[in-house]
Amino acid sequence: MVWFRDWGLTQLILAAAFFLLYGIFILKIVRISRTLNTPYYTIFFKLMVRTIFFALLIIAFLGPSFGDAKKEIKSVGKDIMICVDLSKSMDAFDVQPTRLEKVKYEMKRIVEAFSSDRVGIIIFSSEAFMQCPLTYDQNALNLFIETMNSSLVPSSGTDFGPPLRMALDKLDQQEGSSTQQKSKVIVLISDGEDFGEQTNDIAKEIEEKNIKLFTLGVGTEKGGQITAGRGYKTDAQGNTVISKLNSSELKTLASKTNGQYFEINENRNDVTRLINTIVKIEGELRDARFVDVSANRYYFFLLIALILLVLDLLIDVKTVTI
Repeated sequence: MVWFRDWGLTQLILAAAFFLLYGIFILKIVRISRTLNTPYYTIFFKLMVRTIFFALLIIAFLGPSFGDAKKEIKSVGKDIMICVDLSKSMDAFDVQPTRLEKVKYEMKRIVEAFSSDRVGIIIFSSEAFMQCPLTYDQNALNLFIETMNSSLVPSSGTDFGPPLRMALDKLDQQEGSSTQQKSKVIVLISDGEDFGEQTNDIAKEIEEKNIKLFTLGVGTEKGGQITAGRGYKTDAQGNTVISKLNSSELKTLASKTNGQYFEINENRNDVTRLINTIVKIEGELRDARFVDVSANRYYFFLLIALILLVLDLLIDVKTVTI
């Protein structure tokens, strides 16, 4: 038998008070009965009933659990690989405070929304790097998110191919990936400027493996300047570079893989929609096991105690007869 509460000082004080007060009552009845030369043994019937009643109340309060039972516990989850563009164009501030800072804030929301799923982070520009492998550790994920900046990757343009290839390879390496590909998700976050040549081939492979690819565009059609030191980034002719959101490439990429396109701009934030869309995806059964469980059976003892209380009130036992 397992107890919900342990026997403590409160129960000990109640028990001591009960026996002390009832002991004083018994001594008083015995003294009166001897004085009047009358029998007093019937008082012990009441003592027995009330002692059992009090004991049952204490047992019910402690919460006894017993009875063998088996319950199946299933662990279901998804693998979500987030690819984040850290090219210099992500430092544009057409989305306040900058595109990248806004992405970091929203990524923390995504991580929080999928606390029971494994989430990994890949950073990229022209090359891709594993920032954080698939993990349940939200603290580690938030730490890696906080340290992201455009200086972590080469500044020679943007290529969607390497991060998508890396994400696909990492998801394929996970146990159960061959049977539950639909529980694998890739989220590509960028301003849409793709200069790669292998993106379409990798997108086709993602579609063939039934892995969902969602794209999240960050920026505005008007565009924004890119900070560079104390000023703004300029081209070879000295003109200020304006980085604009290229949503068409991100939309095309999402449509090729049966995914969806979402956007963050100065008036629109689709992150909540993105989270809700991923939530609807069926998770993978990672583990199923049977565990022994026992229910709290306090009500049995409480019911018997109430029956004894009713009997105690209905049955009149004379303790002193004249």
